Amino acid sequence: MPEANAPLTPPPLVLRRWFAAPPALVFSAWSSAEHLKQWFSPAGFTTPHAEVDFRPGGVCAVCMRAPDGQEFWSRGTYLEIVPHERLVSTSSMDVAGEVKFTAISTITFAAEAGGTQVVVQQDYTVFDPEFMAAVNGAPQGWRTTLDKLVALLGTLTAATPAEHATFTIERVFTAPPAQVFRAFTSPEAKAQWFAGGDGYTLLSREMDVRPGGREHLSGRWASGVVSTFDAVYFDVTPERRLVYAYDMHLDACRISVSLATLDFFADPAGTRLVLTEQGAFLNGYQDGGSRQHGTGFLLDRLAASLTA
Repeated sequence: MPEANAPLTPPPLVLRRWFAAPPALVFSAWSSAEHLKQWFSPAGFTTPHAEVDFRPGGVCAVCMRAPDGQEFWSRGTYLEIVPHERLVSTSSMDVAGEVKFTAISTITFAAEAGGTQVVVQQDYTVFDPEFMAAVNGAPQGWRTTLDKLVALLGTLTAATPAEHATFTIERVFTAPPAQVFRAFTSPEAKAQWFAGGDGYTLLSREMDVRPGGREHLSGRWASGVVSTFDAVYFDVTPERRLVYAYDMHLDACRISVSLATLDFFADPAGTRLVLTEQGAFLNGYQDGGSRQHGTGFLLDRLAASLTA
């Protein structure tokens, strides 16, 4: 039997959230008092004061002000700091000098899908049962707090200069130009290969390949991130050339705008395809060659569909 007035240890909170910003930028939002004051509080609250001594053993103290003006202080220390990867800290909530509960927070940051996957885990010890309501409300509080972080990162990344990249891929397919061209222009044929791989769930698809026509593809990845492709066609020359521009979104963030040119040539083996893409990567998205790699993956799927 537990002792009377023994502390309560509810199950830990675990939340995952993807951000359209590189790990270094997301990490920086946790490491500065000025940044924390802009986002570290639930919806309806503000953060008028914060103290950060960003080193193991350093102090982290944040004041959250409720709409009625009441202030709640969370005070703790940093236990572990691995730049751009991991933060571990303690915190305690006190009212009138009495500690009501404590928490150990472990935050991990991992590059994923051109942005950052953040995992928040909090392990609680509750000394006042009346404050179990605050612990039980922590998931919603964290969600709205992280919404504010999204807004801050949007401001920070909007000031980031666009990055540019150009690549060309040549492939030879053992199918005639008419068949390869159809694989890019027929909705039924393109659906056989133009989509994500493992962990991808199709949400919507539309396609109208003609000058001025549009194409749309949206799907959700296992991480929960939704990717959206929207294109408009400018040149459609049967069995010879396609030219289109497209933008990509991850969730609500536009990560790139690109111009793609596909030239089709008759080849003794079938068809030689030359694909050239010029891209502008936006809002802090760091491609690092992943667009070229992803295009190569799709062309592999195309080759398989042509021989199926």
